[in-house]
Amino acid sequence: MTAFHSRWLAVSRFIGQEAMALDDKDWDAWLALYHEEAEYWVPAWDDHERPTADPQNEVSLIYYPNRGGLEDRVFRIRTRRSAASTPQPRTVHQFSLLSAEESDDQVHARTSWTTVSVLEGKVATLSGWAFYDLEPRDDSFVIRRKKTVVVTDLFQEVADVYSL
Repeated sequence: MTAFHSRWLAVSRFIGQEAMALDDKDWDAWLALYHEEAEYWVPAWDDHERPTADPQNEVSLIYYPNRGGLEDRVFRIRTRRSAASTPQPRTVHQFSLLSAEESDDQVHARTSWTTVSVLEGKVATLSGWAFYDLEPRDDSFVIRRKKTVVVTDLFQEVADVYSL
């Protein structure tokens, strides 16, 4: 197997672990995939039909500058201290790996994704792209940065970490 194919397979497996952890609501396993300083960003769409470019100065659907924000979000989901997360839908996360390139001691990956959520008989679908900066760790990776662009710009459902 070539180095390219080995990297592709390793990245695909890793991103698959994230999808499974989200579908299984295995929050500890999901958080463990993120580096302590991982940035998690879901930009909004601007008036020119482009995703916003600066989470510090423009509107975002979700922005956490490090894993602490994700840990807080998981705490609110677990303790039901967020009306947006009660009750939680059943989800199916699907993705296609589009690229996995190595540079600067990281792997930069891009996926297209679709999440189907089911809650109280209603089915909702969100789709988009995700951009990952992955840092090699042991025989796998940790996520240093994840940017998720939701292409479905009009939706009635709550967009939360479990539905993206």
